[in-house]
Amino acid sequence: MEQQSKIKEYEAAIEQLKNEQIRVQADERRKTLSEETRQHQARAQYQDKLARQRYEEQLRQQQLLNEENLRKQEESVQKQEAMRRATVEREMELRHKNEMLRIEAEVRARAKAERENADLIREQIRLKAAEHRQTVLDSLKTAGTLFGEGFRAFVTDWDKVTATVAGLTLLAVGIYTAKNATGVAGRYIEARLGKPSLVRETSRITVLEALKHPIKVGKRLTSKAQDALEGVVLSPKLEERVRDIAIATRNTRTNKSLYRNILMYGPPGTGKTLFAKKLAMHSGMDYAIMTGGDVAPMGREGVTAMHKVFDWANTSRRGLLLFVDEADAFLRKRATEKISEDLRATLNAFLHRTGQHSNKFMLVLASNQPEQFDWAINDRIDEMVNFDLPQLQERERLGGGDFVKHGL
Repeated sequence: MEQQSKIKEYEAAIEQLKNEQIRVQADERRKTLSEETRQHQARAQYQDKLARQRYEEQLRQQQLLNEENLRKQEESVQKQEAMRRATVEREMELRHKNEMLRIEAEVRARAKAERENADLIREQIRLKAAEHRQTVLDSLKTAGTLFGEGFRAFVTDWDKVTATVAGLTLLAVGIYTAKNATGVAGRYIEARLGKPSLVRETSRITVLEALKHPIKVGKRLTSKAQDALEGVVLSPKLEERVRDIAIATRNTRTNKSLYRNILMYGPPGTGKTLFAKKLAMHSGMDYAIMTGGDVAPMGREGVTAMHKVFDWANTSRRGLLLFVDEADAFLRKRATEKISEDLRATLNAFLHRTGQHSNKFMLVLASNQPEQFDWAINDRIDEMVNFDLPQLQERERLGGGDFVKHGL
């Protein structure tokens, strides 16, 4: 029994060793499969890498081949263009040589013909000169004889001399009077009916405009006075300031006193021109708009044109608001070297006509750079108003909130 018990223990140990051997073999087989799988993946990745490298190499070779073909095509085109240019230059050179040979042949033929006909031409010139000289001498003799006889008869008759002197005197007086009267009438018609060349836009009604647009002129005459700030969006402080100016200007028109001159300065697009028009309509005045940039190109004619503007302004029955936009373009400092003599003369004419306040016109200057004004301009200004860019509230009022929605 002990022997059988040991035999069973041995058999159990042998069975356990077999199971352990089977487990070890399974582990070895699993490791072998894992290693084979890894080797297979590595081989596949390497093959894929080699395939990509071959494809990239093919692409690079194809690109090099395309670049080489393109370079060859460009060289071919350049060669063809050079050959064409050389052909054209050769044709032009041959054409020029042929033209020069033709001109030389024509000149030689003409010179030969002139040499052959020189004697005949000189003889013809000599005959014409002699005939012309004889004709002139005969004419001078005949005119001298007639003039001498007439002058002798005129001098011996005292009544004819007196009548002639009186007639010439009356003729000179008539010509001088007609010339002055025509000039005065022309200036009167131009000042009353026309519009100066410097004025770009005006609400003043002329005879020609009334004849061309009678309905439009009738509506303008029957229109009522507007609010000076209607359609104009400004900051509250600036709105209060310009409203006071509008009230004062309207009272000036009503009381027929002297107008005050205004300077409006600030960046472009802040409502200076619009307010000037509204101010004129609110005060019952006409407005006229001129630009300082139009004065410099006129040169010597600038002085005459400036006088015509103020002569025309003084003939207004309702009063004229003269708005000068970009005034710093010609009202700059006279001490600077950049201003020409003609522009300096025009500036002097402007200062002469605005030296005193007027009850016929009101001067409104607009500028982006008021520091460039001549010192004499500051003496003509009574009010200075700064038109600044609109703030958030003004932009909301101007665009109904659309500007703020869009981030403007």
